[in-house]
Amino acid sequence: MRIEIHVLQNFAPSNLNRDDTGNPKETEFGGYRRARISSQCLKRAVRGYFRAEKLIDMPHLAERTKRLASELSRRLVSKGRAEADALRAAKASVSALLPKSEDKGEHKTPYLLFLGESEIDRFADEVNKRWDAFSGLAVAVAADQSPGDGRSAKKGKKSKEDEGPRVPDGFVKAVGRLLDGGKAADLALFGRMLADMPANNVDAACQVAHCLSTNKIHSTEQDYYTAVDDLKPNGTPGADMIGTFVFNSACFYRYANLDVKQLTTNLQGDSDLARKTTQAFLKAFIHAVPTGKQNAFAAHNPPSIVFVTVRTGGPVSLANAFVNPVAPKGGESLVERSIAAMDGYYGQIVRMYGNGGLKKSAVCQLEGVALKNLKDNSGSVEKLIDDAVDSAFPSGGAQ
Repeated sequence: MRIEIHVLQNFAPSNLNRDDTGNPKETEFGGYRRARISSQCLKRAVRGYFRAEKLIDMPHLAERTKRLASELSRRLVSKGRAEADALRAAKASVSALLPKSEDKGEHKTPYLLFLGESEIDRFADEVNKRWDAFSGLAVAVAADQSPGDGRSAKKGKKSKEDEGPRVPDGFVKAVGRLLDGGKAADLALFGRMLADMPANNVDAACQVAHCLSTNKIHSTEQDYYTAVDDLKPNGTPGADMIGTFVFNSACFYRYANLDVKQLTTNLQGDSDLARKTTQAFLKAFIHAVPTGKQNAFAAHNPPSIVFVTVRTGGPVSLANAFVNPVAPKGGESLVERSIAAMDGYYGQIVRMYGNGGLKKSAVCQLEGVALKNLKDNSGSVEKLIDDAVDSAFPSGGAQ
């Protein structure tokens, strides 16, 4: 069973997701320049919404970090270990797992790790369980040696006597076994890749598309701003700061799909948690807004239409409804014409390919556009979410 969500959302002037030059992200689609918000930006906003609105309990959330050693150290201290000893043991344990970790003032892994809260807890438990052995390894770390499974960090062939302290027997395998996703909702949704531990990768249950504007972007605009020193002497002319930043305004098509069976598998068969995660994701995807330059623009514009389907067939994006850019015309707004374009294109898809094993569809909108194909009217976002989740989990379990 697959849930798909389609959203049209018109933002006032803003710079929600910028590139390396500070400009709003763009792309070419249908031969025209379009505004864009990246998939990863949306996922970050969704994960933040989970926490801000307390939609998912903390034990079922994940952390994305390079600072695993610092977090392990904090948890070891909470178990009664001295702070300095805990940090050295944490660094040694992380270096054992990921030998390329660097210790330049702040011990970091070579890449971001996406780990569930319970995975980090169990990692700390494994270190604590082998505390005496890790105390010896901590000395090796302090001496700038890189511990491994019987491997020395020094170059060249060494005898066993020269290899130095060894990682406690079975530690790396034990950690590998405990890295099972930890029933973390956001990890189960978006998956992870661990380059050094491919057996612990998690296939994402959710796919999130880059947002594309339904309208073409002619050019970005620049805001020329000045600031004045409040304490400057009276009569002193001129600004004390001058600058510019770039913005645009666009109506975005947003799309995501969620494989309910894969989500339940990632959550170790916990159907209740899968249902709760699905409900939280739909709510967050609708309401969460990226935070870029929001203090300057406050572009808190809710979606104009939300359309959800629950189907057994493969996923279908409706982005091609906007291959030809939409523009206001004849008294109809950009948003109204975008809704009409999506409604018409969905009808074409269904007529040509069928409904893909449709179990449920639900729609709600702000604009009052007459819809021929996007059904059924839920009246509110809350009911739309409930209807979709009830259809995907008819008896509490995923279909």
